[in-house]
Amino acid sequence: MPANLKTVVRLDFPYDPVMGARFAREADIELRTCKREGADDNAWVALAEAHVYLVSSAKDELPRQWFATADLLKRCPRLVCVSATGAGYDTIDVEACTRAGIIVVNQAGMNARSVAEHTLGMMLSLSKRLTESDRRLRRERGYAREELMGREISGKIVGLIGIGHVGRRVAQLARAFDMTVLAYDPYVSAEEIARRGARSVSMDEALVQSDFVSIHCPRTSETLGMMDARAFARMKKGAAFITTARGGIHDEAALFAALQSGHLSGAGVDVWDQEPPPLQHPLLTLHNVIATFHTAGVTTEARRATAEQAADQIVGILKGGRPPRLVNPEAWPAYRARFKTIIGLPA
Repeated sequence: MPANLKTVVRLDFPYDPVMGARFAREADIELRTCKREGADDNAWVALAEAHVYLVSSAKDELPRQWFATADLLKRCPRLVCVSATGAGYDTIDVEACTRAGIIVVNQAGMNARSVAEHTLGMMLSLSKRLTESDRRLRRERGYAREELMGREISGKIVGLIGIGHVGRRVAQLARAFDMTVLAYDPYVSAEEIARRGARSVSMDEALVQSDFVSIHCPRTSETLGMMDARAFARMKKGAAFITTARGGIHDEAALFAALQSGHLSGAGVDVWDQEPPPLQHPLLTLHNVIATFHTAGVTTEARRATAEQAADQIVGILKGGRPPRLVNPEAWPAYRARFKTIIGLPA
């Protein structure tokens, strides 16, 4: 066994084998997989020895005791890094990590292409009424095709709320369909938004002008509940709403009301307050809602890229490097001191 063995601990969620293969190439890094249900004592023993905790971003699939909270961190004295398995980090208390001198990293952008394709798929399905047509053809006969008449997305306006990793790819795909792309993102300059293929507008302009409003921003204190009844009312009558971002950014009851009233023509919803939503959820009763179970980024290619990036980033961290996807850079000074003490290398 190497004298300075570094330990990475993860729970037994499915992951692409490329991750284990990457760690296996490092003689001084050990990957331990613990059960998320039962055998808690074994998991706590492993976490007490862990240098890196690789935690799932799926807030409704991860048992609460394994969230990276202040209480968990207290039981992990050797921990220097918490790594989210995806772009989101809903299961990590970033402030608690920062206070403890622990860095947080994610895999932002690794599933962006998959999420962007899912977004365009929802736009096409809503416009062409593919899901409605499929459901109806399976249960009815005697209706006219014109009852399911759709529309082209070419020439329509899409308003992106957020134009980061995913949003810029949606813009690229939308332009291939001759769509006009607007974008609201208070953290990106108008010049940069233009370089990413969109015209910079205010939030209100995006809502009022767009035939499709698509959400691509993180869930934060600023964005939580951002798409509320007022926001849906500002949208163009007959427009469609799409979200592949995070549950909680849109108000589900307000979206249901806007659809039921006929103000909005349809919605594509991949993310929910509770995942999966209950079978009795009101949105699931509407024929003009395409509902998916947070699967926009769940593709073979995205999972492989995410696993590979997560492993590469962790290996770089444990060799003393600064990670490319650092969520809390303010923790870096305290982290460097802890890293040198715990790992024995300068960071």
